[in-house]
Amino acid sequence: MKVSVVTPNYNGKRFLKTFFESLDNDSELIGEVIIVDNASTDGSKEYIGSNSFDFPVKIIENTENVGFSPAVNQGIRNAHYEYIFSLNNDTEVKKGSIKALVDLMSSDDNIFSLQAKMLQYDNKELIDDVGDEYNLLAWTKKTGENHSSDEYTEVCEIFSACAGAAMYRKSLLLELGMFDDNFFAYMEDVDLAIRSRIYGYRNLLCPDAIVYHIGSATSGSRYNEFKVRLAARNNVWVVYKNLPIPLKIVNFIFLFLGFFIKYLFFVKKGFGSTYFSGIKEGLSTRSKIDKVKFKSQNTKNYFKIEYRLIINTFKFLKK
Repeated sequence: MKVSVVTPNYNGKRFLKTFFESLDNDSELIGEVIIVDNASTDGSKEYIGSNSFDFPVKIIENTENVGFSPAVNQGIRNAHYEYIFSLNNDTEVKKGSIKALVDLMSSDDNIFSLQAKMLQYDNKELIDDVGDEYNLLAWTKKTGENHSSDEYTEVCEIFSACAGAAMYRKSLLLELGMFDDNFFAYMEDVDLAIRSRIYGYRNLLCPDAIVYHIGSATSGSRYNEFKVRLAARNNVWVVYKNLPIPLKIVNFIFLFLGFFIKYLFFVKKGFGSTYFSGIKEGLSTRSKIDKVKFKSQNTKNYFKIEYRLIINTFKFLKK
């Protein structure tokens, strides 16, 4: 089974040598690498064009930075293979990792996504992310962050895969509507994961797939105005889009507290007005977002999602 690797790139030339060299280790499983370039000006396209690789490399050139979600969707639509490996450019893939993902994905047709075990590039003894968890407060948490790389060694259910290093089925991506182009960046993978859960599909950690991740390579620091505003806006959209009215009512007090506490947090960080403007933008533009239509056959899956949100909230509060 061949794999289509889909990678957005925006001025990431400095990462591409390591990125491509690591993919060469599993070249027999790579049917194609699709680089979606968001109008880079650092010579990224010229670097790719001047090198030869052990697999076909296709560059899709955008005339502007369209964002992560639209870029990945462009790659998915152009992919020739069922298994899509969504991979950030600031990564190094350990040999054998793509095979581990393919083997696990092919074991169950109900698997929608697989999370690679992402380790910190500058300290490979520590975990960067082994799946994202979402809770009643509408907070997303990277599972395993800063834990020892010796942990999380078993295949397990996760709420959402991080699209920085995750394998998806193209047929199910098309069925669910792929990533939401409106999001531009941030929270698009959680939104997609909730949709997959609504329809009863599974998201798993594949611990034998190791990807070293630099992190914040395109957007910069952990907190900045761009990230804070977009994440706030997109989080409003995630709730509006995916939760049916009964769950919105049941969870209202938790959602309100979650957004309010986050606002106070960002006030202390100096980004209070930025976060609040993101919330306002999310509320005022929600009409542009296509809500997931409620279907009675998915009722039990909504109960499962609510249960997972409750469990994730207790896990967070215990720490």
